Order: sequence, then structure tokens, then C-alpha cells
Amino acid sequence: MKYDFEESVGVWLTLAHQSYSRAIAERLLPHGITFRQAQVLGFLELDGPQTQSELAGKMMIEPPSLVGVLNRMERSGLVERQCCPDDRRCNSIHLLPSAEALWQQVAECARQVRTAAVRGMSGAEIAQLKRLLTKVNENVSDF
Repeated sequence: MKYDFEESVGVWLTLAHQSYSRAIAERLLPHGITFRQAQVLGFLELDGPQTQSELAGKMMIEPPSLVGVLNRMERSGLVERQCCPDDRRCNSIHLLPSAEALWQQVAECARQVRTAAVRGMSGAEIAQLKRLLTKVNENVSDF
């Protein structure tokens, strides 16, 4: 059984993803936050309060996988769960004001890694990379 790993788009993407994730995680560690917690902060900062199911969908994980992340963030005073007014069975996740300073640190970590990731690329190459990765994502999302 033979497979040409050097020509595999999946291998290229996986290696880049793993390297990028590791770089982010290393920079978040001194701030006492995980990549998943940073994702929660980012999506809540960007889109405002949302249900656990909505958050999990954006993070591409199952809702039960998010429970522990949210529990830790709630204990740390970063988020709070509020009953959804139209459906008492679900909770809406809200950022607390105490999360703002941490979010600024997370955003700076992300900027540093993003800058490193595209070092040596021209603006045109970065735009092309975005177009190509968007196309790959669309192709496999519809697969």
C-alpha cells in the first residue's frame, strides 16, 4: 500500500494547522488560557452572547465537549450562563467585563502568530493564500 504524502493537500494543511495551533497555545499559556477558551472569548467578542450549541458549531466541536471549557471559564469569572428567555432549557453564554483585559492579551497573541505565519509573503501572496484556503474549505465542506 503506497501513498504520496508529499503531494497530499491534507498533510500540508494538517501540518500547518498543528504548527499554528502549537504556536498559539505556547503564547496563550503564560496568560493561563487554553486555545479552546481563547476561541470562546473570540466568538463571544465577535458575535455577542450565544447558546452553547451555537458556540460549539462555530468551534467545530460537539456541545458536550464545550461544557468543561465553559465550566472553567465560569469559575474564572470570564463568562456566565444565562437562561435563554425564549427557551428555558438552553443557556446563553455571555462575556463578563473581567474578560476584556484577557481578550486583549489573546488578540495580541493571535496577531503575533499571524504575523509570523505570513512572514516573507507579499500582500498578493497572502491574498492568494486566503483565496486558496477558502476554496479548499468550501470544497471539503460540500464533499
